[in-house]
This record gives sequence, C-alpha cells and structure tokens, in this order.
Amino acid sequence: MSEQPLLVRPMTVSDCAPVAALRVRGWRFAYRGLMPRAFLDALEPEWHAERTRERLARGGDGVDLVAERDGRVVGWVSWGPYRDGEATTGDSELYALYAEPDCVGTGVGRTLLETVLRDWGGRGRMLLWVVEGNTRARRFYERAGFRADGAREPYEAGGVEVPEVRYALGG
Repeated sequence: MSEQPLLVRPMTVSDCAPVAALRVRGWRFAYRGLMPRAFLDALEPEWHAERTRERLARGGDGVDLVAERDGRVVGWVSWGPYRDGEATTGDSELYALYAEPDCVGTGVGRTLLETVLRDWGGRGRMLLWVVEGNTRARRFYERAGFRADGAREPYEAGGVEVPEVRYALGG
C-alpha cells in the first residue's frame, strides 16, 4: 500500500491529544543531551493537551496547523503575533514546529514551514527562538533563510538554564 500525500490542515480540539504526545516525543528527541533528562522524562502529554484545548477555546490571533499522513498526525506548527514587547508592530513569531521523530527529514517540517511562510506573506519579520545547541533545528531554519539576529535569552528547564537564540526572516 502506498503512502498517502501529506495533508496540512487547521488543528482542531480533537487533535490536542495527538499533538501533545507528538510535542513531548519531539522534545525528548530534539533536546536529548541539551536539557536535563529528568525534565524531559517528566513531561506529561495530558498536561500539554489540556493547555492546548484551553488555548484553542480562548481563540486569538495564533494559527495552529497539523500535518497528517495516512490518518496520523505527524507534525504540528503554531505561529502568530510576536509575543515580546520589544518587537516591531506587525512582527510574527513561529511559536513551535514539531515533526514526529520518525518523520524528521521526510519533508513534514519543511511543508509546515512553507505553509506558514506562504500564509505570513512576508509582512514584517518572522521571528523564532531555538535552543542554541540544537544544531539540527538551526540548520533547518538557516536553509529556509532565517538568520540569528543576536538576541539571546535563557530558558529554564528543570533548574538548568538552556540558552536560546532568536532567528529572524524578512523585515
């Protein structure tokens, strides 16, 4: 049986549990060795699912999309207005982009990012934060035209500061 094409569609409330599980698997895959193992092991998909359900119910300016193949959610992306006050009005932020670990390198992430960039349309800047040591993600965003803009901030993970760097596209 051949694999179905990738379908990118708006996320629904019924996607919250599979997206939360994907997100936790994605964190454990992407941040192994970059964040404390105990922190990663303690991540709970149920907590993330409930938080996402509440966020979707509130609505707002953000956009959540899922990538689905053969009826399985294999990727998720979230983006919207930039959340930090120092940004220019009209700047956008890529909040999260995850593909199932077994789908990394298959085009799922690239397709989701291309969809976001097409919908964004180059208005202002598109900004994102990435863990400094996550070379796979940094190369992925650099191939898409993003560049580190010099901004840095720590992310606290299980009592350990993990440095993040900001990337920008456009503007």
